[in-house]
Amino acid sequence: MFSKVIISDDFDSVNKSVLSIVNELKVKEVEQVQYCDDAYLKVKKALLDNNPFQLLVTDLSYKADHREQKFQSGEELIKALKQSDSSLKIIVYSVEDRPLKIRKLVQELNIDGYVNKGRRGLVELQDAIRKVAKNEKYVSPHLEGILKSNNKIEFTEYDSQLMGLLSKGYSQEEISAFFVEKNITPSSLSSIEKKLNKLKTEFKANNAVHLVSIVKDLGLI
Repeated sequence: MFSKVIISDDFDSVNKSVLSIVNELKVKEVEQVQYCDDAYLKVKKALLDNNPFQLLVTDLSYKADHREQKFQSGEELIKALKQSDSSLKIIVYSVEDRPLKIRKLVQELNIDGYVNKGRRGLVELQDAIRKVAKNEKYVSPHLEGILKSNNKIEFTEYDSQLMGLLSKGYSQEEISAFFVEKNITPSSLSSIEKKLNKLKTEFKANNAVHLVSIVKDLGLI
């Protein structure tokens, strides 16, 4: 079993519920935070102190408040932590149930567990922690079919960046300039136009606005 765990959720009641589950599993050292930035800094400091956290349990959605944050979501936090501490196990505990979002987290970001908040959420979370501690993967049973589905749409990190900028009102010319500045390829205007046309076809979108709406609804941006 894990000996050092960090819990990150912006709702105090959820933090306490997860803490009770972790305590039942006799984890010796547990820390709780309500901001992604705090989770990141604590994980990094523990790593530098040669006393790393072994498991992070995090939500995906964090409500914005007066405090400015570098990481706006659990997904952004996971991406950053995976780059700096590959040994850290990560379990997502969230109400999110959109298939492509969950598939992306499991297959692309390589999280170790995904538990859907619900009536059996805390019971499943306890099962997930036990399994992940044994180097096994865990996904809430009623969501397992999502990962086995043959209905797969390829949506890369490049696509995510492209659609993210489009959703913020960037024109294709501005996206091209941004990609050139950030050394993201392909960056030519024609390449961006071709990619958007391909995505519109794959997602059966009538236009760019419709495409942004669909991708957002699927939880891909």
